[in-house]
Amino acid sequence: MRRAIPFLLPAVVFAGGEVREEILVIVNSHLITRRTFQQAVEQENAALYRQFSGKQLDEKLVDAREKTLQGLIDSFVLEDKAVDLGIVIPEEYLRSYVEDIKKQNNFSSDADFERALRASSGVGLPEFLVHQKQEITRQEVLRREVYSKIAIEDQELRAYYEDHKDEYKQPNRFRIRELVIAKGGTPGEREAAAKTLESVRAALKAGKSFEELAQANSTSPSRSTGGDLGWMGKGLLRPAIEQAALALKPNQVSEPIETDKDIYLVQLLASEEDQAKPFAEVKPSILEKLQQPKAQNAIQNYLNGLRIRANIRYMVPKEKLLKG
Repeated sequence: MRRAIPFLLPAVVFAGGEVREEILVIVNSHLITRRTFQQAVEQENAALYRQFSGKQLDEKLVDAREKTLQGLIDSFVLEDKAVDLGIVIPEEYLRSYVEDIKKQNNFSSDADFERALRASSGVGLPEFLVHQKQEITRQEVLRREVYSKIAIEDQELRAYYEDHKDEYKQPNRFRIRELVIAKGGTPGEREAAAKTLESVRAALKAGKSFEELAQANSTSPSRSTGGDLGWMGKGLLRPAIEQAALALKPNQVSEPIETDKDIYLVQLLASEEDQAKPFAEVKPSILEKLQQPKAQNAIQNYLNGLRIRANIRYMVPKEKLLKG
């Protein structure tokens, strides 16, 4: 059984005789403090200012404070329900979740991702992970308790997929190997570069693999992977190199491409045109999308039930909290 907080707990938290936090609401064993509530209100208002303007913004701001408070309360009752259901979000899942975000937004490291987080929302990666774990936990409760009970026929899912294929298109992408030869700055270095290029092209003609030649001759860091740059979207390479690569057939090698400092040879490994992701891959997201409107009443009824069973106590009158 969940341990309740003593009824006579004061509306402030004392530490060493000093007032640290004013408690506004107690939800089971969780505390909503004034600072927590104010931060949540500010974040919600900032999000509304980014999304709306004019009359629509004014309308949204009217009840934003009440919705924020209710959201904090509901988050705690859902977290406690997750404990009752034995829901645990593995750390590996969170890690893969972050890696997916990094991949989709072309962040090469956690540091790059964290800089973007701080710029957009003012939080660091550890705080982001805590918030995401809480949100994923709450969504899993709703999935098990509400969404799983809302049936959508497979025929309806497939019909939505066919009507909205553009929403599930994968962008053009291609994969190449590169072999880079530095031209150098002196006549002697340029002559050596020309000889290396001639030797490489002769070896290619004789049947030696591009990968081996890149490992042996390329001056680019990609030599360690045999020149393989991995899958990439259009616009990431120099236009001359990208155009030459996309004009090739798979495994074909380009003519030499010269820049100010280097000579490039590129080999196209594969390319993919715009195409919709397979139905099986996007089916879960379509199911969630179609369930959402049908689930609104069910979610509210479910949350009302959790609120009734929860021990929710206002240490400061609710009317006073909503006035600010």
